[in-house]
Amino acid sequence: MPTLLETIDSPADVRRLSRSALPTLANELRAFVLDSVAKTGGHLSSNLGTVELTVALHYVFNTPHDRLVWDVGHQTYPHKILTGRRDRMASLRQLGGISGFPRRSESEYDAFGTAHSSTSISAALGMAMAAQQKGDKRHAVAIIGDGAMTAGMAFEALNNAGVAGANILVILNDNDMSISPPVGALNRYLAQLMSGRFYAAAKDLGKQVLKGAPTPLFELARRFEEQAKHIVTPTTLFEKFGFNYIGPIDGHDLDALIPTLENLRNLPGPQFLHVVTRKGQGYELAERDPIAYHGPGKFDPKVGLTAPSVAPKTTFTQVFGQWLCDMAAQDPKLVAITPAMREGSGMVEFHRRFPERYHDVGIAEQHALTFAAGMACEGLRPVVAIYSTFLQRAYDQLIHDVALQKLPMVLALDRAGLVGADGATHAGAYDIAFLRCIPNVSVACPADENECRQLLTTAHQQDHTVAVRYPRGAGVGVAVDPGLNPLPFGKGELRRPGKGVAILAFGTLLYPALQAGEALHASVANMRWAKPLDTELLLELARTHEALVTVEEGCVMGGAGSAVMEALNHAGVTKPVLALGLGDFFTEQGDPAKLLAQQGLDAPGIEASVRQRFAAWVAPAAPLKLVG
Repeated sequence: MPTLLETIDSPADVRRLSRSALPTLANELRAFVLDSVAKTGGHLSSNLGTVELTVALHYVFNTPHDRLVWDVGHQTYPHKILTGRRDRMASLRQLGGISGFPRRSESEYDAFGTAHSSTSISAALGMAMAAQQKGDKRHAVAIIGDGAMTAGMAFEALNNAGVAGANILVILNDNDMSISPPVGALNRYLAQLMSGRFYAAAKDLGKQVLKGAPTPLFELARRFEEQAKHIVTPTTLFEKFGFNYIGPIDGHDLDALIPTLENLRNLPGPQFLHVVTRKGQGYELAERDPIAYHGPGKFDPKVGLTAPSVAPKTTFTQVFGQWLCDMAAQDPKLVAITPAMREGSGMVEFHRRFPERYHDVGIAEQHALTFAAGMACEGLRPVVAIYSTFLQRAYDQLIHDVALQKLPMVLALDRAGLVGADGATHAGAYDIAFLRCIPNVSVACPADENECRQLLTTAHQQDHTVAVRYPRGAGVGVAVDPGLNPLPFGKGELRRPGKGVAILAFGTLLYPALQAGEALHASVANMRWAKPLDTELLLELARTHEALVTVEEGCVMGGAGSAVMEALNHAGVTKPVLALGLGDFFTEQGDPAKLLAQQGLDAPGIEASVRQRFAAWVAPAAPLKLVG
């Protein structure tokens, strides 16, 4: 006998169910999400929190004709399961599998691709206005979390939507946190809405009084409550923007969600529904610690997360976190800034030890950079910990507010290069290319954990902005010197002398380059800096070798390889150069080692590319050894 969930192949199947069957569907859906994520890893707490909301949305709205836009999208596993991808959940976030985020190319039910925060209201408004212009009768719904509401883009969209007159529904999924604990005045305001609106208590009482009443009377009472609340409560911030505000309501109560959504579906103009949910809902361990269960790896749901049996290698993030504390102890002017990524950027210990010098500005990367610029103007030394992919969101601020004024700060760019399961939306593929063209900005590319610490110290000593890019996870396991010893600014090193071909490695690909260099009898240089280039080392290698090869875990177009060719051209040196890096396409999710191998950036791939291009100048390939 199949479960109820096993009979659901599309939202149309959900809409054929009776209202009384929906709680059963929600329970089975929550259990399926927990079981799936335990087997594959992925985002858990956020998805457990949106089960009932997802069921209600697909029950009330005629998807995919009606558009659902999920902000960030890491909470869409229940949506994926109900929209025909239940049998593919075993491939979630894996090479060739389904994405952990909405993707237009993956399903017609994914109305808009998301993975960075705070874009949903803008996109849904665009869809609503397009429908209005074309005369289409469809609804556009944006589902945005309270964390994502801290970004300026969300308020830009609210500002536009309130006067545009489009039929758009914004659902604020308020779970009192993003990834890290909530911060800022908006969070306090939302808490006041939940605690200060006395009709919420009256609503619960009325619900009990009318529990046995006929359905029409019960629904009439609900409608009356929605209208009466405007009489007894002050105007909300969202109503000032021109929205009809409803809420807050329990986002896990289908008996509250469904009639409210049905009513809002029939109202014209911009509507705002405030629902309150709980991250980790229904799984006690995730409810108690939603941060730990935000993005776990594989685990046993009966046991929960456990410590690994073998101590893991130190990650680059941990190296940064320790350096930050050590440097702060030495330099009282150091301040640390994060756009809502305390845990992800390794800043928990810094926050504990230096709370007055720790600043979480919310999901607001643009503000983070200009805020840091203001601090730098007053003589402080900001360190902005920001993922490479999220720095893209503050490009103008970096140019106009930071670099143009030649302000000193360190940009600690975590997740540079490929990031594995999170895929193209989170890959730090473009930072070298978009940073090195900006005056007064330097770019350091540490090859291992110890160099990361040393180059962070070097960066902190400079009188301008220096970005230190490092990858997700651990390196090769190099021991980290506990001191605060810098490396020479703008200088690389020759790591392996050879002949014929010189491989110039930028960042952690130094180590596969060294392996390839052994097989090729080639020279290998650890360049360390994409900007400024060590032109002295570069020109010496060009003088003593027949050809050059550049290797980087970043886009080839405009990257470090391009910088090498530009420097050679400027010096009037003609030399064959092979640039190896990420190709002109978006790299999908999957195991990072496999993804690098696919692009020829592992040791065998580097060796093969060099042999194909410069066969005359490298050692012959070792003959195959016959066995038996």
